[in-house]
Amino acid sequence: MVSPSSSAYQLLFCLLVLVFTPFPSHSADPDPLQDFCVADLNATLSDNGYPCKPKSQVTSEDFFFDGLIKEGNVNIGTGVLLALADVQSFPGLNTLGLSMIRADFAPGGLIPPHTHPRASETGVVIEGKLLVGFVTTDNVLHSKVLNAGQMFLFPRGLVHFALNVGEGKARILVAFDSQLPGIALVPTSLFATTPPVPNQVLTKTFLVGDDVINEIKSKFGA
Repeated sequence: MVSPSSSAYQLLFCLLVLVFTPFPSHSADPDPLQDFCVADLNATLSDNGYPCKPKSQVTSEDFFFDGLIKEGNVNIGTGVLLALADVQSFPGLNTLGLSMIRADFAPGGLIPPHTHPRASETGVVIEGKLLVGFVTTDNVLHSKVLNAGQMFLFPRGLVHFALNVGEGKARILVAFDSQLPGIALVPTSLFATTPPVPNQVLTKTFLVGDDVINEIKSKFGA
């Protein structure tokens, strides 16, 4: 016969297992509790997006966006322009966990190594030829040259890049599983911060002298 104290310990153990098991419902973003929540961009951004605009003020135009028709005006890297469709430019995306980017590359254009802390990324090459790749936490590079019609995937938080290796222009359309994925460019995160990362940190990191670090910082206007 199992003693009452033994049964109590077994019950406690089962409860602890249930509490600490990472069920998908605990690790994923919460599901929306309404059909939509068009962002009120005049309000303050909260922990889970913007507050909803009153339904009486919502129109069909809130669910359509033409900002990806033309090249964007966000300059990133060398010879690359971005057009953004995130919650701040397309308020209808609020709470839906989605956003997109159009990137246009001049010949030789590069999106330098960077990460998106809040999203995985997938995209398709629309025009041209691109070398794309990402680096794992084991320092393994996965890369490939892609042509028009081919897709790529960058897991969340991993450093990745895209380089136009064709003779002409290139263009991609990219989707994220976040309404505001964020971006951290590796070069600017190290050499163009305010206040600057101390030279002592950077010289020890890259095993070079102050003269090399100062030269690199000068390229970023730091």
